[in-house]
Amino acid sequence: METIIYNQKGEKSGKMELPASVFGTKWNPDLVHQVVFSMLSNKRTPVAHTKGRGEVSGGGKKPWKQKGTGRARHGSSRSPIWVGGGVTHGPINEKNYTKKINRKMKAKALYTVLSQKLKDNEIIFVDQFSFTAPKTKDARQVLLSLSKISGFEGLAKKKNNAALISIGEKSQVVEKSFSNFNNLKVDESRNLNPVDLLNYKYLVITHPKESIDFLSGKMN
Repeated sequence: METIIYNQKGEKSGKMELPASVFGTKWNPDLVHQVVFSMLSNKRTPVAHTKGRGEVSGGGKKPWKQKGTGRARHGSSRSPIWVGGGVTHGPINEKNYTKKINRKMKAKALYTVLSQKLKDNEIIFVDQFSFTAPKTKDARQVLLSLSKISGFEGLAKKKNNAALISIGEKSQVVEKSFSNFNNLKVDESRNLNPVDLLNYKYLVITHPKESIDFLSGKMN
C-alpha cells in the first residue's frame, strides 16, 4: 500500500509504503460507535443538579389537616407535585458517566477510521512544516498550496472542521501559525483518536514515517 508524500508547497517529494495493519483495516461501525461513545462519555463533566424533596428547604409542616377540609391530602409542600417542591428523577452532578475502553479496542477503532479516511482520499502526508517564525500568513500559504492537490480543495474553502493537522512532535511555531484558523486543529500524532478524526474532514500528517511507526505500535 503505497502513498505519495508532499512538501508544504504541495509538490510531490517522495513515496512511502503504508502498513496494512493500520491503513487496511475493514470498516467496523459497531466498534467505532462503541469507542467514540465511551470517549465522549469519559469527557462528560456533570454540572446540572436538581434537589429532591428531601433536599429542598422548608415543607416540614403539614399544609393542612388530613381530613375535613375537602381538599386532597398532603404531607409536605415540598412534594414534587407542588410549585417549589423537589424534582423527581432530575439530573444530579454525582452521576458517573465513565466507561472503560480496552486499549486494543481503542487502537483498532483508530485504525478503522484511518483506513476509511485513506480510502475516501481524506488523508494527505506532508514531509514537514517549516516556519521561521509563527506567522498566519505563512500558514495560509501552506493551506492554499495543499488545497491545489486533487481532492483537497476544501482545505482552503471549508469553513468548519476543515482539517486536523497531526504533527510528529510538539512545535509552538507550527501551532501558533495555525492558531488563528477556527476550522483547523493542530495536535501531536500521539494524541490521534477516533473522535477528532470523525470531527474533521481532512487529516494532514507531518513527519509520516515517525508518526506511522508510533501508530503501528499502539497494538503492541
